[in-house]
Amino acid sequence: MIHAGIVGASGYGGAETLRLLLRRRDVCVEAVTASTSAGKRVDALLPSLAGRTDLVLEEFDPGRLAGLDVVFVSLPSGEGMKAVPRIHGRVGKVIDLGGDFRLKSVPLYERYYRHTHVAAELLREAVYGLPELERERIAEARLVANPGCYPTSAILALLPALKSGLVEGEGIAICSLSGTSGAGRSSSPDMSFTEVNESVRAYKVGTHQHVPEIESVLSGAALTGVTVSFVPHLLPISRGIYTTIHARLTGPLRAEQAWQIYSDYYRAAPFVRVTGQIPSIAAVTRTNYCDIGLSVDERTGHLIVISTIDNLIKGAAGQAVQNMNIMFGLPEELGLEN
Repeated sequence: MIHAGIVGASGYGGAETLRLLLRRRDVCVEAVTASTSAGKRVDALLPSLAGRTDLVLEEFDPGRLAGLDVVFVSLPSGEGMKAVPRIHGRVGKVIDLGGDFRLKSVPLYERYYRHTHVAAELLREAVYGLPELERERIAEARLVANPGCYPTSAILALLPALKSGLVEGEGIAICSLSGTSGAGRSSSPDMSFTEVNESVRAYKVGTHQHVPEIESVLSGAALTGVTVSFVPHLLPISRGIYTTIHARLTGPLRAEQAWQIYSDYYRAAPFVRVTGQIPSIAAVTRTNYCDIGLSVDERTGHLIVISTIDNLIKGAAGQAVQNMNIMFGLPEELGLEN
């Protein structure tokens, strides 16, 4: 039995993590915390969990979490780095769903996230939690930095092409469209569904905090410098990410060759599906899958890659549970089947 806790269980990511863990007979959720909702029953705040749990949300108390096998930290950026050091070493393993431990460079973090990093001593230990890239290191980790939702969709879409030398590392254009839940439960009003409904708009053009995450992870994987132009957009839907990528080919390539390279690369990845069709958000909603479609534009010499994920599952809670499975030597798919 895995004894687990969730810090920040009232947010979208934390609540989704709780929902997934409550499906498991081999996991016992012992404690859930939430600052402003402390004292409330979970099923009062999250009616969809009625009849599934008697848990009550508590104030964050490291002593209450001490001794647990794993703790998921689902707090806004800038808050996770305050909580993680207080439980690291007191619990078996920590999986942070926020952005505070994804970047190894403190100056880069502070430039894009606009917070002073107060837990830099843990950055070297934190393992980037993308199973399709770091499975072996995740298995040995005590602290995992769960990837961002946009980076998950972009990195999975580009890894085979960059590692196989199919495309140039410079000048990659990424256009991502996300449901409004990606901004979090306590986001600003202009990120709300009401403001986005019947419209689509870009935001944080050229300044989004996920740019250095995408570039640094891909550069490390490809062993060469990778630069991207990343433009995120909000869609008038609750959940899902749709990413379209244009990358310049390094030489002639047929579509069937690209498909074979991608299929071979992800042959052992249970949650990446390389499709022969154009992916859709509907096909991955409420699943841990990433669907990838490919097209070779011979006229312009570009590889076009389209990926779709559910931002709250493969982009957050589902990937966190997938990482937990790997850390405890369990099948990756456990508890994440459709």
